[in-house]
Amino acid sequence: MRVKICGITNLDDALNAIHFGADALGFVFYKPSPRYISPEDARAIIEKLPPFVEKVGLFVNEDAQTINKTVKIAQTTLSQIHFEADKALFEALDHPYIPVIRAQKKEDILLHVSQYRLIDAYCEAYGGMGKSLNLEWFEGVDCSKIILAGGLNPENIDLTCKYNFYALDVSSGVELSKGMKDSSKVAKFIQKAHACQ
Repeated sequence: MRVKICGITNLDDALNAIHFGADALGFVFYKPSPRYISPEDARAIIEKLPPFVEKVGLFVNEDAQTINKTVKIAQTTLSQIHFEADKALFEALDHPYIPVIRAQKKEDILLHVSQYRLIDAYCEAYGGMGKSLNLEWFEGVDCSKIILAGGLNPENIDLTCKYNFYALDVSSGVELSKGMKDSSKVAKFIQKAHACQ
């Protein structure tokens, strides 16, 4: 199972996550977030990363022009659209993206069913709140294109293995404090995720 470590704010955390086997890193371009990073600071980190690691920009309530401009500055490779955007916005993006579903009920996880999508637990704030989804919602569902987020940590990751998610996305569950990662938790999380069969 693939792993994205989200809320990267510094080079050490980025390099540690890659060292331990992270497949993707997430950069939060949402100013109210305690994990916010400017596009320029994100680029300074990204320029020092090795190849073959996905660099994901997280966006909330931005228009396509702003998203495209930010991606160009930061040099991220994928955008995570963490709000309910219309078709026109997605069509106006000039780079790869994944939609985010902030699920409130079981039926929500079937939105965008034909494409890769990230499913997170709904909460009033956006991202990194540690709120978990009801895993029973995924019983009998094809999870091969689902990236699961919300409330994940090294202690509960084993519960996700049987669903065969495409990937897991973690932020607060591997932190020392908001925006600062705990390398031992990152290592344990990635090791357990990659061991899922």
